[in-house]
Amino acid sequence: MDTIASLFSFITYPVSWVIVQFHKLYGAIFGDDTGWAWGLSIVSLVVLIRICLIPLFVKQIKSTRNMQVLQPKMKAIQERYKSDKQRQSEEMMKLYKETGTNPLSSCLPILAQSPFFFALYHVLSAIASGKTIGVINQPLLDSARQAHIFGAPLAAKFTDSASEVTALGASLTDVRVVTAVMIVMMSASQFFTQRQLMTKNVDLTVKTPYMQQQKMLMYIFPLIFAVMGINFPVGVLVYWLTTNVWTMGQQMYVINQNPTPGSKAQDQYLGRLLKSVTAHGEVRGRTKRNTVKRIVSKGSDRNDIERKFIAGLSKLGLAAQEDGTVIKSDTALAEAEGGAAQKRQQPKRQTKAKRQSGAAQQGAAKEADSPESEPRTSLEKQDAPQDDKPKPAGKPASGSSRQAKSGQRKGPQRPKHPSKK
Repeated sequence: MDTIASLFSFITYPVSWVIVQFHKLYGAIFGDDTGWAWGLSIVSLVVLIRICLIPLFVKQIKSTRNMQVLQPKMKAIQERYKSDKQRQSEEMMKLYKETGTNPLSSCLPILAQSPFFFALYHVLSAIASGKTIGVINQPLLDSARQAHIFGAPLAAKFTDSASEVTALGASLTDVRVVTAVMIVMMSASQFFTQRQLMTKNVDLTVKTPYMQQQKMLMYIFPLIFAVMGINFPVGVLVYWLTTNVWTMGQQMYVINQNPTPGSKAQDQYLGRLLKSVTAHGEVRGRTKRNTVKRIVSKGSDRNDIERKFIAGLSKLGLAAQEDGTVIKSDTALAEAEGGAAQKRQQPKRQTKAKRQSGAAQQGAAKEADSPESEPRTSLEKQDAPQDDKPKPAGKPASGSSRQAKSGQRKGPQRPKHPSKK
């Protein structure tokens, strides 16, 4: 670690200068030799660096979302050019260029922060060794060595021996308890940051290998921090714990205010937005208007969550406009009520047994209503036409049509052909 830190010694001077300037401010409040003055100086250094990295963080968010959207296309390219790695790489680069996506953008905040992290480690290692470094002269070095955070010196590590800790004016038990608690908090904050990203801010409609990789990193990163943390000085643990908490809070803000389309966070955000519009009758805030504007511009490409939001506006008699505002619309209300009425009028689905019994009942009713099944009255029997036709010889004449054999047509019948006698 010392060798890696020495590679970033060129940035040691500005890092030490920033820490000293903050120490002057907090030293006037808490005292020059207190752990609060030096600890808050490190925290302020983190905040200053992270503020400067906000533009990179925005690029990281956009790159991560673009990578999620491109995962199905990337998988198709890999399957199509499975045997031609060169063509596969060319098609991937072409896809990145067309969509304006940079795969390295998701790592930019960490890469940009690394030099400051190793420079701080180099400064604290010099303090532990009793060496002046950067703008930290001998009086400031003595002050920093006397500073303790909950009984642990800034330059002490979990792996230090009892003699090394005693030289810094502390006990081994205090150092190990404080460093262990800080390592656990650092790993837990890293895990929670990654977990809320996976559970709330991922498009659930797209299942890609990228999501599986993120799930693996959710468990791997905290373990890496836990293993590396035992070799970090207390001051570096303060730095890394502060940056993890900052990242977690920054990510919570982004998830709540600008969630990934199709994610659980977007469903919750649009639900809150719909309640706000219901209460005030308008879209309040530029960010919210931009959200509605993006949804309107998508047209038929909206996801189910966005369609649900537009339908909720229609039920209120409101229609979203291209500029992100909403207006009263009788047409939208009528369409919403018409759709609801049509949905209510749909008959319930019947089982097969009920459909068969209903068909049998309808068949019986038709048979009962048919003219042939109605009973004939006595008058109708008297009015029936008699068979006046001559009968063939050798056969008695039939009395009436009532005595006709079953299957023969009632009423006057044609004489049989002589060949059929």
